[in-house]
Amino acid sequence: MPQFTARGREEWPVRSFLGGLSEPVRTKLLGIGTRCRYLPEEVLIHEGDRSNHVVLLRSGFVKVTARLDNGHEALLAIRVGGDIVGEMAAMDEGAPRSATITACGEIAASIVRESDLRIFLDSHPEAARAVNRIVVQRLRWANQRRVEFGGYPVKVRLARVLAELAASHGHPVPRGLVIGVDLTQPELAALTGSAEVTIHKALAELRRDGLITTGYRRTTVLDVNRLRATARLRETTP
Repeated sequence: MPQFTARGREEWPVRSFLGGLSEPVRTKLLGIGTRCRYLPEEVLIHEGDRSNHVVLLRSGFVKVTARLDNGHEALLAIRVGGDIVGEMAAMDEGAPRSATITACGEIAASIVRESDLRIFLDSHPEAARAVNRIVVQRLRWANQRRVEFGGYPVKVRLARVLAELAASHGHPVPRGLVIGVDLTQPELAALTGSAEVTIHKALAELRRDGLITTGYRRTTVLDVNRLRATARLRETTP
């Protein structure tokens, strides 16, 4: 079951960047940032930019996309409240932004300048370790996706994506866990490295198996352990 860290009226998954920090360190880090809000579809970071600030997501969620050679966009990841985005450019001085970050719904965030972040990380090893951990996790996730694209059928890849979203960002409801991330079928296809028509079929199979329900702007996982079994992942502990 997902666990959350609360700060006032804000809650972040324990596995997220902000949620994993101790309260004193988290408070200091948020204190050096500039609070701001983004409207739906507003771009937080543009691919190719030479800016190097980071954005701490306090609420809402964003989509991480990149341009392909054929002119289309690929959905690379979803980031939600508690996550840090833009950390690669902050760590790799002079390199352009590798992706575009777009708000999905209204976003509350804190912007931290690269220079302020470096000073903070130098004086707060806990936060430095947390940033390194996030970078490693994301590289590991990307590598795992490459392996899965060639080794698993689409239904298994889709089940893995949904199981991971449920574990990290799901909210308990009487029938299961709601994934409060509005993903279109083309975006799910991009996340799983498959065609949209194949995703449509895989979603139908998961619904028919009684593992999920889908509706407007939400997906509900009805049986986490059965979904993980379909995804060929270990069962969760109660």
